Amino acid sequence: MAGVALLLAPIWASTKSKRAAAVPEQWEMSLDGGRKLSWEHSFTSEREVNPNRGFWTKVVDVIAGEPNYHFLVRPYSIATDSRGRIIVTDPGADGVHIFDFAQRKYKFIQRKGKSKDSMLAPQCVAVDAQDNIYVTDSEAGVIFVFEPNGKLLHTIGSLKGGEGYFKRPTGIAVDSAAQRIYVTDTLRDQVFMLDMQGTVLKTIGSTGQAEGEFNLPTELRLDGPNLMVVDAMNFRVQAFDRSGTFKFAIGKIGDSAGAMFRPKAVSVDSEGDLYVVDALWGVVQVFNRQGELLYYFGSKGTHAGEFQLPAGLFIDHDDRVFVVDSFNRRVQIFHYAGLQKPATEEMK
Repeated sequence: MAGVALLLAPIWASTKSKRAAAVPEQWEMSLDGGRKLSWEHSFTSEREVNPNRGFWTKVVDVIAGEPNYHFLVRPYSIATDSRGRIIVTDPGADGVHIFDFAQRKYKFIQRKGKSKDSMLAPQCVAVDAQDNIYVTDSEAGVIFVFEPNGKLLHTIGSLKGGEGYFKRPTGIAVDSAAQRIYVTDTLRDQVFMLDMQGTVLKTIGSTGQAEGEFNLPTELRLDGPNLMVVDAMNFRVQAFDRSGTFKFAIGKIGDSAGAMFRPKAVSVDSEGDLYVVDALWGVVQVFNRQGELLYYFGSKGTHAGEFQLPAGLFIDHDDRVFVVDSFNRRVQIFHYAGLQKPATEEMK
C-alpha cells in the first residue's frame, strides 16, 4: 500500500462529524486506488452467537427466565483460530471468551479461585497450528495453555510456591513451525524466546531507547520472518527477525497524525502494512514499513467506527480487522479490500 494518500480520514482529535441520532448501519472509508475499509458489525455478548433461538427455548425463557449470558466486561486482547473462532481475553470478567459464530457456539474459560493454577488476570492471547490457546496472566506471572475446547493442558513459567517466573508477561506469539513461543515481560523490558515446553532459549532486548531496547513492551505479533513488538513507552513498534536481530521501527512520540502516545497492539494486513491501535486517541493508524502514515480510522465515540480506549487488534487471512473496543465493551469487525488480489489468494 505504498503511496496511499490520506483520504476521507477524520481530522485528528477533532470534534465528531455530524451524524444521525441512530447508530449508523454502515461505515465505509474510501482509500487511494480503489481500496476501501468497511465496517461489518460488532458484538458484545454470548447472546449474539445464536440470536435466532428456537420457539420452545423461548417458551422455557418465559417460564424460567432468560439465561444469564456472558458479556464482554473489559476485553483486552484478541485472536482468531483456523476454525474462524474469535478468542477474546477479558481481565474484567476474569476469563477468556470463545465466540464461534459459524457453529453458533460459545464457551467461557475461567479458573478464578482454583486451588491450583488459578487464572488471575488474563492479558494477551495467541493460538498455535493445532488451535491450542495460549493466555498470559500478568498477575500470576505465567502462561496458560488450553486445548481448543478450553481444557487446561498446562502452564508455562510456574515456579514452586505458586509464583510465576515472569514479572509481568503480556504479549505472546507462537511459531508452531519453529516450535517457539515469544512473550514480552513488560517489567523486565525484554522479550523471552521459549521452546514449546517453556524452557528459556534466549532473551531479546534490555531497558533503554536505542534500537533493540525497550521501555515497557507489551503486545507481540509474528508476521512472516518478522517479530513485531509494541514498545509502548518508547512510543513505537520495533521489528526483529525471529532470532531477535533488530530490523526497523515505526512511530514517534507526539500528538499529531503519525505519532503514537499510547500504542496498544499491532497487526499486519495481506499487503504488509502495519496497523497500530492508539488507546488515547481512539484510532487505528496504518503505516508502511518505511514508517510513513498511510491513513488512520476511528475517533472517540460509541457509534460504528468509533472507539473508547481500544486495546487489542488482530487481522485474519481474509483481511478482516478485529478491534477490541474495550471501554465500549465490544469487538468491532472491519474488512479491508485491497486493490488487486483478494486476501485469501494472497495468503496461498
